Amino acid sequence: MSLYEKYFLASFINLACGTKPIMYQRKKVVPLCEGRVLEVGMGSALNLPYYDREKVELIWGLEPSEAMRNKAAPNIEKSGIDVKLIDLPGEEIPLDDATVDTVLLTYTLCTIPDWHAALQQMRRVLKPGGKVVFTEHGKAPDAGVKKWQDRVNPLWKRFAGGCNLNRPVPDLLTETGFAVENLESMYLPSTPRLFGYNYWGVATKA
Repeated sequence: MSLYEKYFLASFINLACGTKPIMYQRKKVVPLCEGRVLEVGMGSALNLPYYDREKVELIWGLEPSEAMRNKAAPNIEKSGIDVKLIDLPGEEIPLDDATVDTVLLTYTLCTIPDWHAALQQMRRVLKPGGKVVFTEHGKAPDAGVKKWQDRVNPLWKRFAGGCNLNRPVPDLLTETGFAVENLESMYLPSTPRLFGYNYWGVATKA
Protein backbone atom coordinates (compact mmCIF):
# COMPACT_ATOMS: atom_id res chain seq x y z
CA MET A 1 0.00 0.00 0.00
CA SER A 2 1.52 3.31 -1.09
CA LEU A 3 1.72 6.35 1.16
CA TYR A 4 -0.63 8.14 -1.25
CA GLU A 5 -3.26 5.44 -0.85
CA LYS A 6 -2.76 5.11 2.90
CA TYR A 7 -2.78 8.79 3.87
CA PHE A 8 -4.79 10.53 1.15
CA LEU A 9 -6.69 8.43 -1.37
CA ALA A 10 -8.79 6.38 1.04
CA SER A 11 -9.80 9.48 3.01
CA PHE A 12 -10.59 11.39 -0.19
CA ILE A 13 -12.76 8.59 -1.56
CA ASN A 14 -14.51 8.14 1.78
CA LEU A 15 -15.30 11.86 1.89
CA ALA A 16 -16.47 12.04 -1.73
CA CYS A 17 -18.64 8.95 -1.37
CA GLY A 18 -20.18 10.18 1.86
CA THR A 19 -21.66 13.46 0.68
CA LYS A 20 -25.34 14.11 1.35
CA PRO A 21 -26.56 13.50 -2.25
CA ILE A 22 -24.56 10.27 -2.51
CA MET A 23 -25.81 9.00 0.84
CA TYR A 24 -29.36 9.76 -0.27
CA GLN A 25 -28.81 7.55 -3.32
CA ARG A 26 -27.53 4.77 -1.09
CA LYS A 27 -30.64 5.09 1.05
CA LYS A 28 -32.78 4.55 -2.07
CA VAL A 29 -31.22 1.32 -3.28
CA VAL A 30 -29.56 -0.56 -0.41
CA PRO A 31 -32.90 -1.60 1.21
CA LEU A 32 -33.70 -3.50 -2.00
CA CYS A 33 -31.02 -6.07 -1.15
CA GLU A 34 -32.13 -9.42 0.22
CA GLY A 35 -30.85 -12.85 1.11
CA ARG A 36 -27.13 -13.49 0.68
CA VAL A 37 -25.61 -10.25 -0.58
CA LEU A 38 -22.35 -9.62 -2.40
CA GLU A 39 -21.37 -5.97 -2.04
CA VAL A 40 -18.68 -5.26 -4.61
CA GLY A 41 -16.40 -2.38 -3.61
CA MET A 42 -17.56 -2.13 -0.02
CA GLY A 43 -15.21 0.76 0.72
CA SER A 44 -15.55 1.99 4.27
CA ALA A 45 -18.94 0.24 4.69
CA LEU A 46 -21.05 3.36 4.23
CA ASN A 47 -24.01 1.24 3.09
CA LEU A 48 -24.42 -0.77 6.28
CA PRO A 49 -26.96 1.53 8.00
CA TYR A 50 -29.35 1.18 5.06
CA TYR A 51 -29.65 -2.61 4.84
CA ASP A 52 -32.99 -4.09 5.86
CA ARG A 53 -31.86 -6.53 8.56
CA GLU A 54 -35.07 -8.55 8.23
CA LYS A 55 -34.33 -9.27 4.55
CA VAL A 56 -30.56 -9.83 4.59
CA GLU A 57 -28.98 -13.11 5.70
CA LEU A 58 -25.30 -12.16 5.32
CA ILE A 59 -23.05 -9.83 3.34
CA TRP A 60 -19.85 -10.64 1.52
CA GLY A 61 -17.95 -7.36 1.29
CA LEU A 62 -15.48 -7.40 -1.59
CA GLU A 63 -12.84 -4.69 -1.10
CA PRO A 64 -9.31 -4.88 -2.56
CA SER A 65 -7.96 -1.77 -0.81
CA GLU A 66 -6.32 -2.42 2.55
CA ALA A 67 -6.79 1.22 3.53
CA MET A 68 -10.52 1.04 2.85
CA ARG A 69 -10.86 -2.27 4.70
CA ASN A 70 -9.21 -0.63 7.70
CA LYS A 71 -11.79 2.16 7.55
CA ALA A 72 -14.60 -0.38 7.17
CA ALA A 73 -13.65 -2.49 10.19
CA PRO A 74 -15.11 -0.26 12.96
CA ASN A 75 -18.28 0.38 10.93
CA ILE A 76 -18.78 -3.35 10.47
CA GLU A 77 -18.17 -4.06 14.15
CA LYS A 78 -20.75 -1.57 15.35
CA SER A 79 -23.35 -2.56 12.74
CA GLY A 80 -24.04 -5.99 14.20
CA ILE A 81 -24.55 -7.38 10.67
CA ASP A 82 -22.84 -10.58 9.57
CA VAL A 83 -20.23 -9.25 7.12
CA LYS A 84 -17.41 -11.31 5.63
CA LEU A 85 -14.72 -9.07 4.12
CA ILE A 86 -12.92 -10.38 1.04
CA ASP A 87 -9.65 -8.70 0.07
CA LEU A 88 -9.92 -9.29 -3.69
CA PRO A 89 -10.99 -7.15 -6.67
CA GLY A 90 -14.24 -7.50 -8.61
CA GLU A 91 -12.55 -9.53 -11.31
CA GLU A 92 -11.74 -12.25 -8.74
CA ILE A 93 -14.85 -13.23 -6.80
CA PRO A 94 -14.00 -16.33 -4.72
CA LEU A 95 -17.56 -17.64 -4.42
CA ASP A 96 -19.21 -20.67 -5.98
CA ASP A 97 -21.60 -20.40 -8.90
CA ALA A 98 -25.19 -19.39 -8.08
CA THR A 99 -24.60 -18.66 -4.38
CA VAL A 100 -25.66 -14.98 -4.22
CA ASP A 101 -29.18 -13.55 -4.12
CA THR A 102 -28.23 -9.89 -4.57
CA VAL A 103 -25.17 -8.08 -5.89
CA LEU A 104 -24.89 -4.49 -4.68
CA LEU A 105 -22.94 -1.89 -6.66
CA THR A 106 -22.65 1.62 -5.24
CA TYR A 107 -20.11 3.87 -6.97
CA THR A 108 -17.96 0.89 -7.89
CA LEU A 109 -18.17 0.26 -11.64
CA CYS A 110 -16.36 3.53 -12.30
CA THR A 111 -13.17 2.16 -10.74
CA ILE A 112 -12.94 -1.53 -11.66
CA PRO A 113 -10.20 -1.82 -14.33
CA ASP A 114 -11.75 -4.77 -16.21
CA TRP A 115 -15.45 -4.04 -15.75
CA HIS A 116 -16.42 -6.73 -18.28
CA ALA A 117 -14.65 -9.52 -16.41
CA ALA A 118 -16.01 -8.27 -13.08
CA LEU A 119 -19.61 -8.19 -14.29
CA GLN A 120 -19.23 -11.66 -15.75
CA GLN A 121 -18.05 -12.84 -12.33
CA MET A 122 -21.05 -11.20 -10.68
CA ARG A 123 -23.37 -12.88 -13.18
CA ARG A 124 -21.70 -16.23 -12.47
CA VAL A 125 -22.24 -16.08 -8.70
CA LEU A 126 -25.85 -14.86 -8.92
CA LYS A 127 -28.56 -17.43 -8.37
CA PRO A 128 -31.24 -17.86 -11.03
CA GLY A 129 -33.65 -15.02 -10.37
CA GLY A 130 -30.97 -13.05 -8.54
CA LYS A 131 -30.52 -9.33 -9.06
CA VAL A 132 -27.97 -6.55 -9.23
CA VAL A 133 -28.96 -3.44 -7.29
CA PHE A 134 -26.97 -0.40 -8.31
CA THR A 135 -26.42 3.32 -8.07
CA GLU A 136 -23.48 4.58 -10.10
CA HIS A 137 -22.19 7.81 -11.59
CA GLY A 138 -21.21 7.87 -15.24
CA LYS A 139 -21.59 9.20 -18.75
CA ALA A 140 -23.73 12.34 -18.93
CA PRO A 141 -26.40 12.72 -21.64
CA ASP A 142 -25.45 16.31 -22.53
CA ALA A 143 -22.85 16.65 -25.27
CA GLY A 144 -21.05 19.53 -23.57
CA VAL A 145 -20.74 17.73 -20.24
CA LYS A 146 -19.74 14.50 -21.95
CA LYS A 147 -17.00 16.29 -23.89
CA TRP A 148 -15.48 17.61 -20.68
CA GLN A 149 -15.81 14.22 -18.98
CA ASP A 150 -13.79 12.66 -21.82
CA ARG A 151 -11.23 15.47 -21.69
CA VAL A 152 -10.71 15.38 -17.92
CA ASN A 153 -10.96 11.61 -17.46
CA PRO A 154 -7.29 10.60 -18.05
CA LEU A 155 -6.01 13.01 -15.40
CA TRP A 156 -8.91 12.30 -13.04
CA LYS A 157 -8.24 8.54 -13.15
CA ARG A 158 -4.68 9.08 -11.98
CA PHE A 159 -5.76 11.34 -9.12
CA ALA A 160 -8.85 9.42 -7.99
CA GLY A 161 -7.63 5.83 -7.80
CA GLY A 162 -8.76 4.73 -11.26
CA CYS A 163 -12.23 6.29 -11.16
CA ASN A 164 -13.73 6.91 -14.62
CA LEU A 165 -16.14 9.78 -15.15
CA ASN A 166 -17.64 8.63 -18.44
CA ARG A 167 -18.67 4.98 -18.26
CA PRO A 168 -22.17 4.29 -19.72
CA VAL A 169 -23.36 2.18 -16.83
CA PRO A 170 -26.59 0.69 -18.30
CA ASP A 171 -24.71 -0.33 -21.44
CA LEU A 172 -22.04 -2.12 -19.39
CA LEU A 173 -24.73 -4.18 -17.68
CA THR A 174 -26.58 -5.12 -20.85
CA GLU A 175 -23.33 -6.00 -22.66
CA THR A 176 -22.59 -8.62 -20.01
CA GLY A 177 -25.96 -10.34 -20.07
CA PHE A 178 -28.10 -8.40 -17.63
CA ALA A 179 -31.57 -6.99 -18.24
CA VAL A 180 -31.81 -3.52 -16.69
CA GLU A 181 -35.13 -2.80 -14.99
CA ASN A 182 -36.55 0.26 -13.25
CA LEU A 183 -33.70 2.43 -14.52
CA GLU A 184 -33.65 6.04 -13.34
CA SER A 185 -31.09 8.76 -13.92
CA MET A 186 -30.45 12.41 -13.08
CA TYR A 187 -27.82 14.96 -12.17
CA LEU A 188 -27.45 14.88 -8.40
CA PRO A 189 -28.10 18.22 -6.69
CA SER A 190 -25.19 20.17 -5.25
CA THR A 191 -22.75 18.07 -7.27
CA PRO A 192 -20.56 19.21 -10.20
CA ARG A 193 -22.05 17.88 -13.44
CA LEU A 194 -18.80 16.23 -14.48
CA PHE A 195 -19.15 13.87 -11.51
CA GLY A 196 -22.84 14.09 -10.78
CA TYR A 197 -24.81 12.19 -13.42
CA ASN A 198 -26.25 9.13 -11.68
CA TYR A 199 -27.92 5.95 -12.82
CA TRP A 200 -29.76 3.67 -10.43
CA GLY A 201 -32.03 0.66 -10.64
CA VAL A 202 -32.10 -3.13 -10.70
CA ALA A 203 -30.71 -5.60 -13.24
CA THR A 204 -31.44 -9.31 -13.56
CA LYS A 205 -29.89 -12.12 -15.58
CA ALA A 206 -31.16 -11.81 -19.16
